[in-house]
Amino acid sequence: MVNASDCTTVVDKNRNYVEVSEKFCKLVGYKAEELIGTPYDHLTVPNTADISTTHNLFTQFGYMHGLWMLTHRSGYRIVIRYEAWLRPDNNIQSNIDVVQTFL
Repeated sequence: MVNASDCTTVVDKNRNYVEVSEKFCKLVGYKAEELIGTPYDHLTVPNTADISTTHNLFTQFGYMHGLWMLTHRSGYRIVIRYEAWLRPDNNIQSNIDVVQTFL
C-alpha cells in the first residue's frame, strides 16, 4: 500500500478533479488522465456521505476536514482523513492521509 501522506487533489466548483498527485493516483488505482475531469463522486463509496450537502457546506465555510471513504479501482475501500480549503482560484485543494483500507 502506498504511503498517502503526500496525496493531494484539486477539484473545481463542479467537484471534478483538475489536479491529482501521483501518490493519490497510486492510492486509488487510476492514472491522472483518467481522473482529470471526473467528479470525486465517482470514487466516493455510495451511501457513505451526502456529497451535495457536504460540498455546499464547504463552499459556505471555505474549509473542512474529516473522514471520507473512497473506492479503489479494484473495489477495496479506503478510509481517508482529509483537510481541504478553498484556494484563491475558487478550486478546492485537499491533503489526504490513509486511515484504513479494507474489502
